[in-house]
Amino acid sequence: MSTFERGETAVRRDVHRTGRVWSEQALRVLADTSAALVTACAPGAEARWPALYAKARTAGDRAVRTEAFDAMAKGEWDLADSVWQETELLMWKPPGEWFSINAFYTMGGLRNWYVNFEHPMTRTVDGFDTFDLTVDLVVDPDLSRWQWKDEDEYAHVRRLGIVTDLEHQAVDAARVQALAMLEARSGPFADAGFWTSWRWETAWPSPRLPQ
Repeated sequence: MSTFERGETAVRRDVHRTGRVWSEQALRVLADTSAALVTACAPGAEARWPALYAKARTAGDRAVRTEAFDAMAKGEWDLADSVWQETELLMWKPPGEWFSINAFYTMGGLRNWYVNFEHPMTRTVDGFDTFDLTVDLVVDPDLSRWQWKDEDEYAHVRRLGIVTDLEHQAVDAARVQALAMLEARSGPFADAGFWTSWRWETAWPSPRLPQ
């Protein structure tokens, strides 16, 4: 699969093991190298979420998020058109790894780093496929503190069988790897100054999903 050029649109898809698409998100490519595919998005970028998950995002209701996972386990979900809201996002996705490293920005600048544990990416014509494995690591902007996020939801999807034992083992190994990168200030953490100062290029239109 060929690499993407800076400024191109790349679509991230979360794909369930059944082959059904769980979500789609349009991103703008910043760089595509042997180290990582680096993409970004801003409010207005097109996305498609499961209807229940979209409802949970709008309402801020974690109980509805649980319903969305229950629907996933049953294979019963429909996608709803949506757009990315509120924050700008910068995403570093290395090949072969069970995580991506993300940074979220508000008007005040870098809000936090966010390590998202997920399947290694599979390249597609339009972008890449992965699958979010629920648990996350949230890191302060200055890298001084971190905390795990959504451990309760991770336990729930484990009980539902959404995350298998083999995937759980991969997540455990990826947790150790991500913390080692943070401690060693490697990967994006080695260039924290660039990430701290980055903002969406206003000349770029919001990325759109392919029709």
